[in-house]
This record gives sequence, C-alpha cells and structure tokens, in this order.
Amino acid sequence: MKQPKDAHLKKVIVDFKKLTPEILALLVEKYPDGYDEDHIITFRNAKNEIIDAVEVTTEDTKYLVKVSTKLAVTMENYDEDDYEDYDSDDPEAVQDPEIAEDTEEDDFD
Repeated sequence: MKQPKDAHLKKVIVDFKKLTPEILALLVEKYPDGYDEDHIITFRNAKNEIIDAVEVTTEDTKYLVKVSTKLAVTMENYDEDDYEDYDSDDPEAVQDPEIAEDTEEDDFD
C-alpha cells in the first residue's frame, strides 16, 4: 500500500495557547482570506475528543491548529510587526484577542 507523500512528517496538534508567531504566519499565508468549512479537518485525539483543526505544513512537521474564535480573530488582525520583538517559536507572543462580549446577531424580522 502506498504511503501518503506527507506520511514522514511529524504531526503536532496546536491549541491557541501554544500558537507561535511562525505557525500564525504560515496560517495567514496559507489562508489569506481566513479559513472556511472546506479547510477544516475533523478527527479524534488520543482522549477520543472530537477536534476541528486547520492544517499547515513545514518541511518536517504537519501542524493541526485547533479552530477557535480566537484563532479566526487573530488571523483577521494579523500584523507581522506585532511579533518582530519575539522569537518565531515563542508561544507567549500570540496574545488572546479582544473579543467583544456583545456580538449579538442583527434582527432581520
């Protein structure tokens, strides 16, 4: 049976808390207009929990980044300059975005 071409890659699941500037930059580059349902991969992790993630690949690693509102907002507001003072692998660099609590849906009645 033929192996997928990316079978040799290390697979890493990345939660928003562990997101680094490098991975964020790769995501924004791959999904410049954001990701949508067609990009989301759903799978079960080792704890049998259902995970929704978007995939981004480097030379040796396939990152499965968990989908969240924080991720979408951070990608929308991405500015490379925000991360120039941090190491590319620093998970402390990517901060939680400000998400408005009062995002009520418009009534179209």
